[in-house]
Amino acid sequence: MSHYQRIACLSTEAVETLYELGAEQYVVGISGFTTRPARARKEKTKISGFSSSKIERILDVKPDLVIGFSDMQADICRDLVKAGIEVHLFNQRTVSGILHMITVLAAMVDRQQQGRRLVMELEAAISHARRQAAQWTLKPTVYFEEWDTPMMSGIGWVSELIAIAGGEDAFADLAQHPSAKERIIADGEQVIQRTPDIIIGSWCGKKFRPESLCARPGWDSIPAVQHGHVAEIKSADILSPGPCAITEGLPQIQALIAQWQLGVQARAAQVQA
Repeated sequence: MSHYQRIACLSTEAVETLYELGAEQYVVGISGFTTRPARARKEKTKISGFSSSKIERILDVKPDLVIGFSDMQADICRDLVKAGIEVHLFNQRTVSGILHMITVLAAMVDRQQQGRRLVMELEAAISHARRQAAQWTLKPTVYFEEWDTPMMSGIGWVSELIAIAGGEDAFADLAQHPSAKERIIADGEQVIQRTPDIIIGSWCGKKFRPESLCARPGWDSIPAVQHGHVAEIKSADILSPGPCAITEGLPQIQALIAQWQLGVQARAAQVQA
C-alpha cells in the first residue's frame, strides 16, 4: 500500500504516469495544463498552472505529497515546503531521465512491478524505432521549433528522439541546455545555413502555422520547405517529459522521416528516368 494517499501533481507527465501505473486514486489535484489521460481533467481538481499557482489552491486538496517539475516550479515548491508539505521535484531532460522518473514515481506509490512493466514497454518502442532507422542509409537533418517568437530549438529528450528515429537534430548543440533561453535562435539565417530536410513545429501552447514559417525571409531555399517536409507535432504529444513523448511523439517523428525517405527515393527515380 502506498505511503502517500493524497498526491498533487503540478505537471502533466506525473498525472499521466500515475494513471499508467494504476495509481490514479491517489491523485487529488492536477495542473490545468494536464492533457493525459483526458479523463483526468474531468475527475480531478485543477490546482495550478505550470509556473504559477496560488498556494492556497494546492493546500485546499490536503496533499501529503506534491510532485513538481523543473526550476520553473521551484518557487511554488519552496513555498509548499515552508508550509510543511512534502515535495518531490523532478528535473528530467533526457529519455533516460524520463524512464528514471517513472521508476522513482512507481516506487513512491508502491507500484514497482507496474513501473518495470511500463519502462520495458517504452524501451521496446525505442528499440523498434532504432531497428527501423537502421534500415536507412540516409539521415535527414531535422529542425525542431519549440517556439516561434523568439525561435527556439528542441529540448534534450526531443533531440534524442530525433536521433532514435533516424534523424540528426539541426541544433543538437543547443539541446543540451535545459533552459529555454539558452535554446533561442537569434537569426533565421542560422536555420537556413543548417539546411534542414525536415522541419517540425511544436509551438508549446498554440497552433503551429506552417505557412508563416515557410514565408520567413530566405526560408524558401531550405530543402524542407522546397519539398514540403514541414509538419506539426502537437506539444502535448512530445514536450511533456513523460511516457507520451515516447508513445506519441516518437512514432510521429518516425513517420515524418519515413515519408522523407520515400520522397528522396521518388526524386532519385525521377532523375534516373
